[in-house]
Amino acid sequence: MPRLFALAVSVLLLLTACMHAPRKPAIALPPLQLAPAALGQTLALQQRLQFHFGNQVRTLDALLEVDPQEVRLVVQALGQAGVRLQWDGKTLQQQRAAWLPPAVRAERVLDDLQFTLWPVDAIRAVLPAGWSVRDDGKTRELLHDAKVWLSLTRVDAAHWQLDNHAEGYQLDIASTAADEGTSP
Repeated sequence: MPRLFALAVSVLLLLTACMHAPRKPAIALPPLQLAPAALGQTLALQQRLQFHFGNQVRTLDALLEVDPQEVRLVVQALGQAGVRLQWDGKTLQQQRAAWLPPAVRAERVLDDLQFTLWPVDAIRAVLPAGWSVRDDGKTRELLHDAKVWLSLTRVDAAHWQLDNHAEGYQLDIASTAADEGTSP
């Protein structure tokens, strides 16, 4: 019973943190919607995600698989799946837990994932007029009219920091290779 109570309290805290009225984005970031095959490799990663929004910090776990046909992602809080995403390059499917706030959008999660991992040339190819991307190997930036709206810093090969200036949040991502039997 104490474990169930702790789970309920933790989920309530996560929900409360995410229920604050989302800040209206300063600019709408362009959707990437890149094909899974554009990654150029297969991936199976376990990730620890730490979201920073204002003075709120929340840690979640994710399981990510990418092959040429599909991107599969499960984001969990305390072992409970909050959202499952599947992207085949045309259709984004999601399953959401009832406790997940509507402010958590599958499209933004997919775009953050692709901005972090996909090759810069694939990103550049889908950007609308006025948008550009630059990458020096350590930092990747998405710009509109020379202003940076999304930036990624590679701390090392398995640790990235994403800063969404348009929507006002930061995401710290630590990855390890997933176990062979793990499937989101």
